[in-house]
Amino acid sequence: MSQHPLHPRLSFAERDAETSELFRRLAAARTPEDSEPIVEEIVHLYLDLCASMAGRYDGRGVEHDDLVQVARLALVKAVRRYEPGHAPSFAAYAVPTISGELKRWFRDRGWVVRPPRRLQELRANLQSVRGRLEQELGATPTDEELAQAVGASVEEVREVATAATGFRPLSLDCSPSDEERPGLAAFLAADDDDLAGADDRVCLAEALTELDDDERELLLMRYVEGMTQREIGEVRGVSQMQVSRTLRRITVRLHDHLAEQVTPTPPTEAAAEMGTAS
Repeated sequence: MSQHPLHPRLSFAERDAETSELFRRLAAARTPEDSEPIVEEIVHLYLDLCASMAGRYDGRGVEHDDLVQVARLALVKAVRRYEPGHAPSFAAYAVPTISGELKRWFRDRGWVVRPPRRLQELRANLQSVRGRLEQELGATPTDEELAQAVGASVEEVREVATAATGFRPLSLDCSPSDEERPGLAAFLAADDDDLAGADDRVCLAEALTELDDDERELLLMRYVEGMTQREIGEVRGVSQMQVSRTLRRITVRLHDHLAEQVTPTPPTEAAAEMGTAS
């Protein structure tokens, strides 16, 4: 087991001895009221171990305080599960327990944008190999050197580098260094209703040329100005029924004209037209 910082008041031997005594008392406790203070004492003895192990994962995109919290919860879990005599010491049992919880937390909850499992595992492998290569080469290893060291392709190594931004992706609301420029959200693609309806407006404008001025004015009064059929009849001196029939006739003509524009020409007719043209 790797060395870890000691409790400031105790040596390794003293802390192990005190821990053994506390676990003996814990085994003799009969009620939660008796056992909880003892668990708390054991936890306090090893808080420095939590801070030390959490520090190993600093710089990987997660706040140090969050890592310490995960480590401390794992320590409490280790205290409750430990059975004296099944490990050389409680510390020997607690270290892998805490390490496992930290790794599991990174895997399951450390990502804001979670990549596939294979990339997570490859990233962890690259993290350990990168440090070794930097020592051996005396320089930052290239993607090719990293790929060879872990038995992956260069494309996978670069994919991991891209996926690593999933720990702390930029907020769409954040502003660039230039405060006069808009945030990132302004540069994203979005639905544009006006643009989506451009083709319809062009086709409709062409179809309206088939109508006379009186018919176009009737459509303007009804569908642009929002007048009711009764109001149009009063302005024009005709009945509401006449206005309704005229509007229906106009809309049917427009519909037929637009339908002809979108209906594809049958293959046989198209071929005949091409033959005639040639």
